[in-house]
Amino acid sequence: MNVTAANRQSLPTDVYLEHIGADALSIRLTGNWAHGATLKPVGEVLGELDNLQPLRLVSVQTHDLQKWDSRLPAYLLKIIDYCQAKGTEVDLSGLPEGIQGLLNLARAVPERAGDRRTGAKKMSALYKFGETVLNGLQDAKGLITFIGEAVLAFWALLQGKARFRSVDLFLCVQEAGAEALPIVTLISLLVGLILAFVGAVQLAMFGAQIYIADLVSLGTVREMGALMTAVIMAGRTGAAYAAQLGTMNVNSEIDALKTMGISPMQFLVMPRMLALVLMLPLLCLYADFMGILGGALVTTSAFDVSLNQYFYEARRIVDLYDFSIGLFKSLVFAVLIATAGCMRGMQCGRSASAVGDAATAAVVNSIVYIVVADSIITLICNELNI
Repeated sequence: MNVTAANRQSLPTDVYLEHIGADALSIRLTGNWAHGATLKPVGEVLGELDNLQPLRLVSVQTHDLQKWDSRLPAYLLKIIDYCQAKGTEVDLSGLPEGIQGLLNLARAVPERAGDRRTGAKKMSALYKFGETVLNGLQDAKGLITFIGEAVLAFWALLQGKARFRSVDLFLCVQEAGAEALPIVTLISLLVGLILAFVGAVQLAMFGAQIYIADLVSLGTVREMGALMTAVIMAGRTGAAYAAQLGTMNVNSEIDALKTMGISPMQFLVMPRMLALVLMLPLLCLYADFMGILGGALVTTSAFDVSLNQYFYEARRIVDLYDFSIGLFKSLVFAVLIATAGCMRGMQCGRSASAVGDAATAAVVNSIVYIVVADSIITLICNELNI
């Protein structure tokens, strides 16, 4: 059938099946196949093909096609896959070169088994429990392996054999120290204010406002200063370590270091761990003073307590042992945060989503480690009456 240019513009968007022989069929595509057009469902076309007698050849023609987009190659791929499954030869010579190129590109590499998404399988509670246990054991094994490699790296440092750049250490110290001061200042000051308000509500009922200084000072120095600083650094620095090392893993930079005979634990992990271990106790000490200052602002402005009285009472109740406990906790927290962040970064997968998962896991693991370690240290201090 001859179609003029004027008639071609008026042809509807449709699929026509025409016999061109006893065992041959022509599939003619007409009309506009671009975005917005209503296409005939491919299932109907496949159903019509299924009702026909076995075919030797199927020829696809697009002489009457006006416009098309990526939906057309996807449409044709389903027809081609159906014909190949039936053992029918498909002639694509009637297609434009652009469509032929896209089809060849799409079918150049066969689909890998297991890549296609399927419906989620219903798993029993026992299966889920076993999977959780196995994942936990795998994480525990990875943690033990990482700790062992970190110990070997620090032993090499003590022997003077560690290989890392001092400029990396100074940069990590700056990122984990001076650049963290603004957020530590804000949070510590607000925590001191909150502790003062919480204690003042009850103490004011007995006229014992002066003991607000005792509550804020001891609570900040022994507990809240180290804990809040550690939580801040877990979300700020621990996640950054995981993202940095994870991105290096994605870009094969860690593999390049191993190829050159350089230990990634020494070159990448050790400067970050050293920087956090050096800076977190100093930040904790700074947070203690900011928390006490926050309590002083509330006590002196809202109650009949002078600044001299507040600081005198704080100095009387807090001794060196209290500061030592807070600093020891901060040192333990620093090791845990650096371990969680660097470990998740080194274990990161090879995709962008894996980097995000590593950063999230680093923060979650750090906070869990911090809370568990803080509970254990507090119980030990209570048993020893420290």
